[in-house]
Amino acid sequence: MDICINGQPADITLDSERTMGELLSGMEDWLRSSGYRLKGLEIDGESITGNAVPEVFNRDLQGIHSVNIKVCPQTELILDALQDARECLEAYTAAPPNEKRRIQEDWQTSAASSFLRAENPELFKLINGGLTGRTQETGLAYGPETGALTVVDERIRELKDPREEYARMESLVGGITGRLEELPLDIQTGKDKRAAETVSLFSGITEKIFRLFVLLQSKMEGIDALVIDSIPVYTFLEEFCAALKELLAAYESKDVVLVGDLAEYELAPRLRTFYAAIKASVVSLV
Repeated sequence: MDICINGQPADITLDSERTMGELLSGMEDWLRSSGYRLKGLEIDGESITGNAVPEVFNRDLQGIHSVNIKVCPQTELILDALQDARECLEAYTAAPPNEKRRIQEDWQTSAASSFLRAENPELFKLINGGLTGRTQETGLAYGPETGALTVVDERIRELKDPREEYARMESLVGGITGRLEELPLDIQTGKDKRAAETVSLFSGITEKIFRLFVLLQSKMEGIDALVIDSIPVYTFLEEFCAALKELLAAYESKDVVLVGDLAEYELAPRLRTFYAAIKASVVSLV
């Protein structure tokens, strides 16, 4: 049997696989570790896509002459799913009351919904909330409460052009690092609401920057070898995340002294340094 991946001959030797499902399952770990996902199949020249793929899992490999396994980057599938979700959210918003339930049901049974449920449950939950008219906490850098459509639009921008979206973060990084340095004083002077907002915004902005860093890794060679303040980038990130966890724990326990030290001397300068280093690296690698 001839096996191809995206039309190119693949060096795959069958061992104990007897069915199409066993063949595909054997490739699953490789696909995931490589950042790819199954998009479709061609069996003996017949195209099998989307929801029809599971139906051929029990098909015996004997008698099959050729298989072309179609794969694509996971980010491409997420982008497709989010664009489908966006259409549903827009349709739901504009629809009369008697049409809203049908749009909800169409989304629930769609391939995009199934994919996001498995690959990104948090986004799936948010979109479902948007399709029931519920406002949900999103943790976005742009505010504590943002509609599902705004979140989806943000993620679409990230996937389409992570470099541009990263550049858009500069003013937010400057603003939040300044607020981090003011965090101890806010706590000491009873500005609890502002302090809580600072911690929430900082978490959201940091999460977004890390998310964009992962996307930039997949698009640009050389970022993995980046050194920040004489520290390899992954070690820098590990230390950053450890300090962030310590800050959140200290904030919960109301340890104002530790919160102040971590915010002013650890996290604010680390965030500025990391953002600037990645931005400079992105420019140099263009």
